[in-house]
Amino acid sequence: MTGTPQKRKLWRDVILFDGVDTLPEPMAVMVEGDRIGRVVPMTEFDEATAAGCEEMARGGVMTPGLVDCHTHLVFGGSRADEFEQRLEGASYEEIARAGGGILSTVNATRAATEAELFEAARPRLEALMRDGVTTVEIKSGYGLTVADELKMLRVARRLGQELPVRVVTTLLGAHALPPEFRDDSDGYIDLVCNEMIPAAATEGLADAVDVFCEKIAFSVAQCEQVFAAAKAHGLSIKAHAEQLSNLGGSAAAARFGALSADHIEFLDEAGVEALREADSVAVLLPGAFHTLRETRLPPIAALRAAGVPMAVATDANPGSSPIFNPTLMLNFACTLFRLTPREALAGMTAHGARALGFHEERLGRIEEGAPADLCLWHVDTPAALAYAIQPGRLRQRVFAGRVCELERDEGERRHV
Repeated sequence: MTGTPQKRKLWRDVILFDGVDTLPEPMAVMVEGDRIGRVVPMTEFDEATAAGCEEMARGGVMTPGLVDCHTHLVFGGSRADEFEQRLEGASYEEIARAGGGILSTVNATRAATEAELFEAARPRLEALMRDGVTTVEIKSGYGLTVADELKMLRVARRLGQELPVRVVTTLLGAHALPPEFRDDSDGYIDLVCNEMIPAAATEGLADAVDVFCEKIAFSVAQCEQVFAAAKAHGLSIKAHAEQLSNLGGSAAAARFGALSADHIEFLDEAGVEALREADSVAVLLPGAFHTLRETRLPPIAALRAAGVPMAVATDANPGSSPIFNPTLMLNFACTLFRLTPREALAGMTAHGARALGFHEERLGRIEEGAPADLCLWHVDTPAALAYAIQPGRLRQRVFAGRVCELERDEGERRHV
């Protein structure tokens, strides 16, 4: 009945990964409303405290809800043809310069209505949710006009309103140069700074602003203009940087207090130090590395030695990472980038949350007072989530204190 408080919920005898480490003994976790109330070893658990609780499950592995801190879920069309071109030898840069890549998705996205974009994006997001995601960042970047970028952001906001998941929206207007500004990149950056960012901020559609700092996209100086405009409108900053070359985009983003620099395969020591000093997160995107068959590894050892938090995300998008399976990214982060399973899982929980600005809210952690976003898994150890590539391991998905698993019933999507 409306207004009736939720009963306290109890999970017991769970192996717990708290967002940073696996705890050494079975634990009990109690949820009160939308927050974690108690986390105690079973050896210290008081049965009297459990009186009146609704026992949800016993056993299994519990982690924070997964945080996918870098996605491009809202888009029109498909780029399966480019997948074939790359296998025939074309590079990502060659395809982009020939009018493919991001711009082919731009044309399809501009032609789609908000309703069409929503219906296309919904099953992609549901796939992430069925694999444990409770928080997801969704970027724009395939509209490249004020109206089309806002259209994408409205779709992203609607996804968060209609599905049991936390959606963070990022304006990525500086993703590529649209055909209307083919010979006027400075003019397009002026549009992003003077019209697009103010409109997104005024309508409350964006939580952050991102840029693509790269030879095929925008220069460091142009990205700094975007960063300054974002800060002037109270929006957080992120950057696609050092993916294909080392332009110094990560260091520039760090100077503006960026939440994160993402991709960073070509990040150098100066960039690592800049991220460390700014307390920014390095977001690793092994799906794009895998899909594009890249060979330049991110500087994992340098980031680790500097103590820079490393997040892991799907980069789910139509071209360079058409992958909507976050636990696969855990495996890729280990096998391709040589993270440990603990580092990979922290990268998609506590560090992923930090990359979205949720560090102080303790999102991505299992500790008393933290948001009750949890996953219970059919595995024996947390490391098994990175070890095996296997769907269907999610036993319970808890969002804001409520168990809300997804089902499909005769082609209809139903939220329980």
